[in-house]
Amino acid sequence: MLTCDNYHLPTNLPEALAIWSNAKTGSRLVSGATDILPWAREGRAGDVHLPELIDVTRIAELNGYSFENGRVRLGANTVYQDFLTDQTLMRSLPCMPFCAIWFADDQIREQASVTGNLVNASPVADGTPAVVALNGEIELTRLHDGSVVSRQVPVVDFIEGPGKTQIAGDEIATAVILDTANGYGGSFQKVGQRRSLVISVACSAALVKADRDGRVFEDVRLALGGVGPRPIRMSEAESVLRGERISHALIERAAQTAADTVGSRSRKEYRREVVVNFVRAALEDALANQPEVQVDFADAKEKTHA
Repeated sequence: MLTCDNYHLPTNLPEALAIWSNAKTGSRLVSGATDILPWAREGRAGDVHLPELIDVTRIAELNGYSFENGRVRLGANTVYQDFLTDQTLMRSLPCMPFCAIWFADDQIREQASVTGNLVNASPVADGTPAVVALNGEIELTRLHDGSVVSRQVPVVDFIEGPGKTQIAGDEIATAVILDTANGYGGSFQKVGQRRSLVISVACSAALVKADRDGRVFEDVRLALGGVGPRPIRMSEAESVLRGERISHALIERAAQTAADTVGSRSRKEYRREVVVNFVRAALEDALANQPEVQVDFADAKEKTHA
């Protein structure tokens, strides 16, 4: 059970920042509460009592999204269901719908925010690889001499380990800023120990853009989660592919580079095998999902007769 002495429901950001900066030690911020409620129950943290709980869901400044200079700023109240219902977001962030459909269930997707998922910093958080593949930054906001000031931190650096981030004690995460990827194909791969409400053993996200003839990798973005204490951007595999002729053999070579990224979490050999297969499948799915391009594999005939 989760209880608190004081429950705050601020309606604007300065009010929330003032409450948060003066909150007693042990207080918590909450948005969808999809992480804290399962934690505060029998078998996890048990009964949890907090001095103060600050709910940010009524803050208008944290709603909606906006585009500027090839990037999209998602307010901190953006939930995973938005990537399955908002056509603009689906086109602009083409790996996010595939991530969202794997994320928990319908009810949780309506509550769970992308920003909260990042701040929670679980090594197996579904949203993290997709955000990293989109060169995501998290916006952190605080009060300074009565003024609202913000800074942006790359998500790949922001998450330092399980439950550990660069957020300061007086800061609130107010947005996630991502590259737009119109014209890219996206995909998301995930494996867990059950068939529904899957908690990842490992997960990956890919974005691929081929040339107009579907013959060359113009750009590739790959990221992994669940294979170490923090998300991994697969720069080496991206370099193997970028600018090269599309082929199954090249994808296989890039996928093999994934094995060495697996860290020291449990079942390491299993994860090594999984991520190689993930990267291969993620790239092939992203190519297949690319809009208005028919991909031409250089070794398609060899693959067919293999």
